[in-house]
Amino acid sequence: MSAPDDQSAYWNSTGTTKTYGHPLHTAWTARLARDAALLDYGCGYGRLAGGLAALGFTDVEGVDVAPEPVARARAEQPAARFAVLTDPPRLERPDGAYDAAFLFAVLTCVPDDAAQRSLVAELHRVLRPGGLLQVSDYLLQADERNQERYRRCEARYGCFGVFETSDGAVCRHHTRERLDELFAAFEPLDERELAVLTMNGRPAVATQLLLARR
Repeated sequence: MSAPDDQSAYWNSTGTTKTYGHPLHTAWTARLARDAALLDYGCGYGRLAGGLAALGFTDVEGVDVAPEPVARARAEQPAARFAVLTDPPRLERPDGAYDAAFLFAVLTCVPDDAAQRSLVAELHRVLRPGGLLQVSDYLLQADERNQERYRRCEARYGCFGVFETSDGAVCRHHTRERLDELFAAFEPLDERELAVLTMNGRPAVATQLLLARR
């Protein structure tokens, strides 16, 4: 499958107007010490990192490819640190630098197979053994609107689940088998489904996974 994996131009322009709603599951964050080193990968405007800081976590870092949302995050969430990824998905951090990482509605924005694998491999590298990874993303949606988008874009992108939004992004919803393949190097601990709103305000079902680095 071939699909764009660098959409930083979108996230620096149209993407700056979006609101993200995938919530933290406090029962999962309660497993972490308040001084744990936490990474919010694909932090956008810092909503999630700010939420972690508000829960009392003292070592929170957010990273993103888009400078404009990161600038907003720095202004609005001073209790967390933020950095722009200059060579994604690579992080300027040693192996095992983090106790936990959060990947919320990021894979949906990285539709290419190889780019997804590289991102997950980098998170595996920077998490310590036993470190936790919390994922929130989308499986294939059952409603006709999404199914029509999957069918319409399948020939172009070679993957059922990749689609174009009306304002210019290319996104992806996943089969469960795809997520299992991506996170095969992690131990599954828990999961849940919940109703959310997409970045364009549409109702959807999100799947959240709690995983541990083997």
